[in-house]
Amino acid sequence: MGMLNTTRNLAAPDDVYDMLIHAHEGKTKEESDAFNARLILILMNHVGDREAIAEALALAEV
Repeated sequence: MGMLNTTRNLAAPDDVYDMLIHAHEGKTKEESDAFNARLILILMNHVGDREAIAEALALAEV
C-alpha cells in the first residue's frame, strides 16, 4: 500500500464532479450503473498498474 496519491490532485474538482453528474443526466439507474462500470474499466486501463488498482480497490472498501 501507499502508491496512490490520495491528496487532492485536481485543479478544479467541482468542475470534474459537475462533468460526472452531467454525464449521468437522462440515464436510468441501470444505464448509470453500466456507464460507471465502463468508466471505471477505462480509468483502470489508463492507470495500467495492477498494484495501484489493488490499492484503490482496498481504499474504496473503507
